[in-house]
Amino acid sequence: MASVAAPQPLERGDGSLEAFYAVTAETREAADGGPSILHAIGNTPLVELRRIVPKNSARVVVKLESANPTGSMKDRLARQVIQCAVDAGELKPGGTVVEYTAGAMGISLAFVASAQGYRTHIVFSDAFSDEKRLAMLAYGAEISDVPSVNKRITTELIRAMIAKAAEISQRSGHWWADQLNNENGAEGYAGLGEEIWTQTNGEVDALVHSVGTAHSLLGTARALRRHRADLPVFAVEPFESPVLSGWPPGSHKIEGVGVGFIPPLWNRSEVDKILSVSTNDAKQMARDLAREEAIFAGTSTGANVVAALRVAAWLGPGKTVATIVVDSGLRYVSTDVFRPPG
Repeated sequence: MASVAAPQPLERGDGSLEAFYAVTAETREAADGGPSILHAIGNTPLVELRRIVPKNSARVVVKLESANPTGSMKDRLARQVIQCAVDAGELKPGGTVVEYTAGAMGISLAFVASAQGYRTHIVFSDAFSDEKRLAMLAYGAEISDVPSVNKRITTELIRAMIAKAAEISQRSGHWWADQLNNENGAEGYAGLGEEIWTQTNGEVDALVHSVGTAHSLLGTARALRRHRADLPVFAVEPFESPVLSGWPPGSHKIEGVGVGFIPPLWNRSEVDKILSVSTNDAKQMARDLAREEAIFAGTSTGANVVAALRVAAWLGPGKTVATIVVDSGLRYVSTDVFRPPG
């Protein structure tokens, strides 16, 4: 293996640890010692639910995206959008990635940025779990907070977070991921669809998944439909904020989905049916998954499985419904999802 010179401090003259340890992406990749941590993204397991699926239903398989390096499917999206920004010359060496986030995307962006030598500045809120905040800080992110009202996820909160991120992104050397409007996002999930197709041996009869930005649903569905054009696709949204179904927005507590307005890159024509799931049902299913299936996941996963069980009941035996374990339940242990009563 070729020797690699030690990273040199930036010539800032301040003698800070930040200056000493600042390393460009090119310097890190010069080590060329084999696959980086980013190569661990994807190729996650697919498992069949065994105990919570009623008899006379289709089988339900779940993609364990919690097996990605940060414990979330968003690692796929973060890698995609950062690489596209680098290739387009929008994100320069030593630059800063900016984003508003419910946490998962912020963690994944901070993770990818750390691996490639970039900084991150995240817009966050107390509406989301403390575990997510701590994980972003662990990867070196700077965080700006937008306070919520009673820790509820509302349209007003999301729009305020977006506005703050837009403001920060105007600073020199800053690049805004802007996940809701980033047209490179859906392609980041093409591999997810291909993996589901391969792991089910092409035996998948429906895809069920919740909608935040819509990238993961549409990107996965497009990949699957390259193999089966008539595959039914079901979108999932919070019952309390059913905007995709044409109703007014409301507050809810299913983190990572249901932004309270139609996502800019949402395409209704690519979805067969929209299902709604309440916050309480999503939380209960997250608990049931841990206790009955030994799958530790958050509330968006709970919503996915509630909806997938409905579809499985409609399709009946001999069919297969696929859905996604979005992230790990370790991100929610401080919330009321897994807190013992009393």
